[in-house]
Amino acid sequence: MTDIPQRTRPLRVLAAMSGGVDSAVAAARAAEAGHDVTGVHLALSANPQSFRTGARGCCTIEDSRDARRAADVIGIPFYVWDLADRFREDVVEDFVAEYEAGRTPNPCLRCNEKIKFAALLDKALALGFDAVCTGHYAQVILREDGTRELHRASDMAKDQSYVLGVLDDRQLAHAMFPLGDTVTTKEEIRAEAERRGLAVAKKPDSHDICFIADGDTQGFLANRLGRAEGDIVDESGAKVGTHEGAYGFTIGQRKGLRIGTPAPDGKPRYVLDISPVDNTVTVGPAAALDVTALSAVKPRWCGAAPTGPGTYTAQLRAHGGETEVSAELVDGTLEVTFTEPVRGVAPGQAIVLYDGTRVVGSATIASTVRAREATPAV
Repeated sequence: MTDIPQRTRPLRVLAAMSGGVDSAVAAARAAEAGHDVTGVHLALSANPQSFRTGARGCCTIEDSRDARRAADVIGIPFYVWDLADRFREDVVEDFVAEYEAGRTPNPCLRCNEKIKFAALLDKALALGFDAVCTGHYAQVILREDGTRELHRASDMAKDQSYVLGVLDDRQLAHAMFPLGDTVTTKEEIRAEAERRGLAVAKKPDSHDICFIADGDTQGFLANRLGRAEGDIVDESGAKVGTHEGAYGFTIGQRKGLRIGTPAPDGKPRYVLDISPVDNTVTVGPAAALDVTALSAVKPRWCGAAPTGPGTYTAQLRAHGGETEVSAELVDGTLEVTFTEPVRGVAPGQAIVLYDGTRVVGSATIASTVRAREATPAV
């Protein structure tokens, strides 16, 4: 496999097993390739529920049991590691603080950066493991000069390289993604799991935010931050509605605004800006969402940092498409200009740059420039 660190001896591999089908098949493939694999389930919830709610979540007692059963079938040792405190501090509290500040975070990127390829990887290396294996669909390719590159999965429909764009050289050197270099459908992965005797073959996928099991992000934030009624205003500043907390909105949102006053043109309104200072949400037409440029901070590079301006493609959401950009690192800030305007870009989101299929790196969006205004919107 192109994504397994190439050494002459079998590797000691720690397989992160969520209790789902992807991580189980990934662990099985690593073991079948001759590596010395140990399975580990990360207990990330301080109070795990007994059962999942529908297809949401991945931190329940049921999930840990599913992971253990899969490890038994594969024939590998299995442990449960409690990382709940670290997860709460680095992922959950960061998520709440970002929304409170009017930004839109991606907790999956933060989890990969802080938990799976930081806390987990550090512990794995300290125990003598060579690599951490996960069920992500992405590839780590070893170049002739010994450096490693992160690339999109062979199957673009399942590619998850966006949420791995925070990994640096050291982390890539110890990352293993056995599912990334095979062009297979999810149905084929499930069929493989069934052939291997893995009971998770038909288990539904987890989705949305794992620590918000019922999918009610606004309710979760309200419980953490309290309800705070404020105004919804149009671009002129006229009040058109009220809300129960500005943190419950994101740039580009259309549904759930509950605006009683229709727009003069009769067209839908979208969230344009969120101001946590005065608890105000500004709405307007879709055209006002067009963004021509942005500034992003805290860049992380999957290899050497780019020097000078360059032309790339960029992805702005986990399930979004690519768009052409020019980008340059200026005094630690990534300055990006879009070839064509894009919509729904929110501060707090990650922008991930690509050179073909190679992941160049990522950064957190701090501000945008709107086409109608040509001035930053923070």
